[in-house]
Amino acid sequence: MTNSSLQDRKVKVIARGQGNVYPVYVDKALNAELWDVDGNRYIDFGTGIAVCNTGHSHPKVVAAVKEQLDKFSHSCVMINPYESAVELAEKLTELAPGDSDKKAIFVTTGAEAVENCVKIARAHTGRRGVIAFNGGFHGRTNLTMAMTGKISPYKHLFGPFPADIYHAPFPMAFHNVSVRESLKALDNLFKVDIAPSDVAAIIVEPVQGEGGFYAAPAIFLQALRDLCNQHGIVLIADEIQTGFGRTGKMFSFEHAGVEPDLITMAKGIAGGFPIAAVVGKSEIMDAPLPGGLGGTYGGSPVGCVAALAVLDIITEENLVQRSGQIGQIFNEQLTLLQSSHPDLIGEVRNQGAMIAIELVSNGDSEQPNVKLTQAIIAKAAAHGLILLACGFYGNVIRFLPALTISDELIYEGLNKFNKLFSELAD
Repeated sequence: MTNSSLQDRKVKVIARGQGNVYPVYVDKALNAELWDVDGNRYIDFGTGIAVCNTGHSHPKVVAAVKEQLDKFSHSCVMINPYESAVELAEKLTELAPGDSDKKAIFVTTGAEAVENCVKIARAHTGRRGVIAFNGGFHGRTNLTMAMTGKISPYKHLFGPFPADIYHAPFPMAFHNVSVRESLKALDNLFKVDIAPSDVAAIIVEPVQGEGGFYAAPAIFLQALRDLCNQHGIVLIADEIQTGFGRTGKMFSFEHAGVEPDLITMAKGIAGGFPIAAVVGKSEIMDAPLPGGLGGTYGGSPVGCVAALAVLDIITEENLVQRSGQIGQIFNEQLTLLQSSHPDLIGEVRNQGAMIAIELVSNGDSEQPNVKLTQAIIAKAAAHGLILLACGFYGNVIRFLPALTISDELIYEGLNKFNKLFSELAD
């Protein structure tokens, strides 16, 4: 069994739409490292797209899951509930930003969490419209594709999409889109396409994930809060990629001091076990009637105990604080690399351990360097790295290390990256 033979088998039986970035098949993984079936070692700067914030196979998560499996694996939380689901809901409602009374529901994926936010917002307001932002990513279901602000590869060939979804520009200083312009575009939407009294929700990622790791300025999120208050619109924080310590706060909205009405949670919630949640203000969460929310696997007992273990690890190992330290090291080292290649690295940016470099040509933000980005990703495995790209134009390298990674591994990985970058840049 080799990487090559497994890739041949995979291509024959798994649809091409579910492609894989690397023909690298994992044999084992521990903390911030993984090994493939050929025995090669990699430093993982992707963590399954910000899922394993507590590292691969953290002993506390493994122990919690094994103990649960000895008891039972499933009963459906809507039929015979269990204490772990109640305890997890208690903890998530305590951790969510703001002082309002809150409630939670459990689902299986981030896309389900987003869809349920829309259902809840519509039930609460009796309205139809949803506003999202250019470059945002909210999932791969039909409704969440409509909300996602990028065509390829997420929406191409898959329409038609649901109606009553609208998009506005997301503020990005690097691309000369100001907060004022974004807010003016929202005002224009209200004049041209949909009245604010018809808008159920505005959904926003506090740091765009697939869109390129652009952080929403605090004044923008605060202005959205004021706008939603003014018009009775539900403000949804999509914290799927930013949550659970990733950005130097438990949730990124805390940087702006803003309390959203509803929050989506997934990815880093349970160390790799499939569970997601919506947490929000009680009076909004209770708008749907009994039976209106749910799903067979939502709130899996295995996922619940894994998530409880993750929350303990984040506290015990000070991972929220550690996220800021990790981000500082990456920023310093990548800024040094930028100083050697100012024509190619247009910007280094991070919020905590959500780190990115944007690659350009001739130092021009309007000349995305997709070719170099693709070459780096293609060669990363040969240099012992797992890296991910993202961005509206596909010209951003993102770094999502485990929050449990050691300084030693960070520097080793960045040395590998510097060598890789310099080889391709010359």
